[in-house]
Amino acid sequence: MPFSILYENSEILLINKPSGISVQGGVGISHPLDETLSEQLGYRIHLVHRLDKETAGILIVAKNASAASKWIRLISTDQVKKEYYAVCIGCPEVNGQQRRKGVLSGTVEAHGKVQNAQTFYEVEKTWSVSAPNSDFEPVELSLVHVTLGTGRMHQIRIQMAKAGSPLAADDQHGNFKVNKILRKCGIKKLQLAAVRLTIPVEGKSRTFEIPLPEHFRVC
Repeated sequence: MPFSILYENSEILLINKPSGISVQGGVGISHPLDETLSEQLGYRIHLVHRLDKETAGILIVAKNASAASKWIRLISTDQVKKEYYAVCIGCPEVNGQQRRKGVLSGTVEAHGKVQNAQTFYEVEKTWSVSAPNSDFEPVELSLVHVTLGTGRMHQIRIQMAKAGSPLAADDQHGNFKVNKILRKCGIKKLQLAAVRLTIPVEGKSRTFEIPLPEHFRVC
């Protein structure tokens, strides 16, 4: 199935990446986005940033190397704003207290490198789910709007887990025991999506938005 192109100009394309597709190829990875999209377009695209394989949402790719260099620099400035939605287990804690809105600051580690990270969040909705024909207690979930202060690998997943509110269906950084219950409730894919992106194009700041993916469980 061809990738959905949300926007295109002479330098970049905005792609709606589905969950379950790796952005970049490597050992044991088949049909990565960078290869498949290049075949779809008929020319080689260049990655500007990445989304985890299981994370859905808006991805910027460049049409050539010079455009990629420009946008890699831009994406680290306040001219670019990336916003996500996540379904989390429970409610995040800041300084030992559950808070519906706050800032998660600290460090995250990836590939042996420790980096400072900052995540802004706001809980927009809470509800409970119960596994059918089960003795398990209901699981409280939260729909959380997330804005990145920094862009580190697995940042949202790590910082939400540290705040006691791991992402639903995150078996790498989350709560494996609760995820087993959630699978019985139909929540099987990572509940994280990059849904809104603000970038400088056409001489102004424009915001692009996609609906929550079909696999999201928000009620």
